[in-house]
Amino acid sequence: MKPAQLTQVIVDKIPSMRKSEAKVANLVLQNPLAMVEKRIVDIAEDADVSEPTVVRFCRAIGCKGFQDFKLSLAQQLAASPSFGQIAVKDSDSTKQLSQKVFDSTVDSLLKVRDNLNLKNIDKAIRKLNEAGRVEFYGFGASAAVAADAQHKFFRLRINSVCYSDPHLQNMSASSLGKEDVVIAISQSGRTQALLDSIKLVQKQRGTVIGIAPSFSPVAKQSDIALEIDAEEEFQIFTPLSSRIAQLTIIDTLTIGVAQKKGDDLRDHLKRLQTGLKSLRCNH
Repeated sequence: MKPAQLTQVIVDKIPSMRKSEAKVANLVLQNPLAMVEKRIVDIAEDADVSEPTVVRFCRAIGCKGFQDFKLSLAQQLAASPSFGQIAVKDSDSTKQLSQKVFDSTVDSLLKVRDNLNLKNIDKAIRKLNEAGRVEFYGFGASAAVAADAQHKFFRLRINSVCYSDPHLQNMSASSLGKEDVVIAISQSGRTQALLDSIKLVQKQRGTVIGIAPSFSPVAKQSDIALEIDAEEEFQIFTPLSSRIAQLTIIDTLTIGVAQKKGDDLRDHLKRLQTGLKSLRCNH
């Protein structure tokens, strides 16, 4: 179990816990940081349970014992100080839920930013600026990110297209050349259809920029890997934070390419803005 998942594991396990174990769980979720400093006797007293109950709680969430629990919690908080406060509970109010979603997203973005491979970002920007054609591949939630990316690059006067159908991806990939670039986007980094498309692009000597988790097959197979490791606090709903991180990476690439295009592009974008004003109401 990854340390950063611990608080959400606790939330998920509460319904199956005994009442006494659930009391310990709720105590931990109220103030995770304080738990790292407490002894087992302190937690038992604060939760009004026995020490063996605390041990049973630790084992119920997948830890070997009390010390293993404290170590896992400490690792989580060290990696992301606010993460332990973010686990969503069914009893959360709208205000609490809203705060947790925003806090989780901000926290994930900061972690992704701090771990970015800036050399690869620079390589990706240079390749995109020199590209004859740019294609964006993604499935599911990543398809929405790919569509957003195509819209942004279209505005840069770059020949671009987005494909979320594996057959269209394969056909298009087979027609690319060495001056063309594909941005392959994946939240899991393990989608086989996407990996098949990447191989076809590289067979045509095109360049693949992968936006995917570290050490995933998509990241490993890409020519330039832009790695996103966003722990999802709300996995049972949808991968929220990683999608926002993907969009932010796309924004970074877009602005980087725009910088290299210079004044001609700025004039073009100004003309676009002027043209769009006619489509807006004046009320």
